[in-house]
Amino acid sequence: MHFAQYYLDCLSQASYLIGDETTGRAVLVDPRRDIDDYLRDADAAGLRIELVVETHIHADFLSGHLELARATGAAIAFGEAAETGYPIRRLRDGERLSLGARDGEGVTLTVLATPGHTMESICLVVHEHPADEVPFGVLTGDTLFVGDVGRPDLLSAAGHSPQEMAARLHHSLHTKLLPLPDATRVFPAHGAGSACGRNLSTETSSTIGDQRRLNYALQPMSQDAFVRLVTAGQPATPGYFAHDAALNRDGHPLLDPAPLPALNLDEVLAARDRQGAVLLDCRPLAVYTGAHLAGSLHTSLDTRFAEYAGSVVAPGTPIVLLAEPGTEEEARLRLARIGYDHVLGHLPDPAAVLDRAPALARRSHRIRSGAELPADAQVVDVRNPAEYEEGALPGARSIPLATLPDRLAELDPARPVVLYCRSGNRSVIAAALLEERGFEDVCDVLGGFEALAAA
Repeated sequence: MHFAQYYLDCLSQASYLIGDETTGRAVLVDPRRDIDDYLRDADAAGLRIELVVETHIHADFLSGHLELARATGAAIAFGEAAETGYPIRRLRDGERLSLGARDGEGVTLTVLATPGHTMESICLVVHEHPADEVPFGVLTGDTLFVGDVGRPDLLSAAGHSPQEMAARLHHSLHTKLLPLPDATRVFPAHGAGSACGRNLSTETSSTIGDQRRLNYALQPMSQDAFVRLVTAGQPATPGYFAHDAALNRDGHPLLDPAPLPALNLDEVLAARDRQGAVLLDCRPLAVYTGAHLAGSLHTSLDTRFAEYAGSVVAPGTPIVLLAEPGTEEEARLRLARIGYDHVLGHLPDPAAVLDRAPALARRSHRIRSGAELPADAQVVDVRNPAEYEEGALPGARSIPLATLPDRLAELDPARPVVLYCRSGNRSVIAAALLEERGFEDVCDVLGGFEALAAA
């Protein structure tokens, strides 16, 4: 058997290539949109990708099933409950996908219907040999993570509340996954940092036995207790999730490999003033805070760039990138992975441009944790709800970064605003958004709540 996990750190997203080296037949599960790595590795291993399986309709990234179907002729498959705008193969609960020369031979995948995160969610049990008593592993999608379980509130089905979806999730976990042998490896679709759960591990695989012992959501409890547990304290949902879910369900344009145009300063300002383009500065935080173009937004490439960009930039908004020389194509690709294709171009060497146009440069206002705050300051905690509940600055209001664009009306632009997060990264992103929206007296706490707690 050929088995490869592809883990994308910047989105905490995993995809899988599984093939039978005897027949050369292969399946790709939960692919990202840029597919060159899959095609290269399949070719090197002598594999033909015949089927692309999605464990569910994803919301946190744009899937590559359409790109792979065009490149390989592979069919696209989902669980039976999926409704899509393009032809799919519907996989039934208990159905076996044999990659051998005949059914019942060679590498075999068994479909488990596991509704809960979404109605169409499935898992795939992988047998290297059909007669093996212990499966090689199980691809658990967003049903079971290492250290957590899928969110029932993220894409609750029409007519089903998060509580009803959580009850379905409980049933799926206890009737489909936990009966598997303890030695069965667990290969999820996401890891630590993903907004698809609140307690995901940095480990990208585990076993059923370890999860049975260590996963907080799999400890002995009633279904009602499970429902209460998994519907509380989930991270705020980034604004682009609904957009991506719709594109993954209905179809989307294929990834465009055309080079990104270079723009001069006049063209950048014209794109902002005439086309409503967002100027997205993706340079390192220290570089941005030292000097940036007035009115630009910020999220650094060395953080969760696409997720944060999708939290403060509305889907479909034209974007101009302000990137360190040589990094603009990486930034454009990461945006494309969440379906943000409307990138007009980039400004080469922003630092040099700002040196030539100092009147357009701004420096971020950052204060240290021991500084005295203005008496009328609005203090805003932009961390996620669970972080806020563990401890916050007295009097701070909780407005997670992902919800900030929709809650600006709660803040008075005529009064000072002080922002903080855990370590001082999300607060800079939030401060840039407020300044871009016309707030004049904005600062953030250097070092974030970690520095506040230490002080």
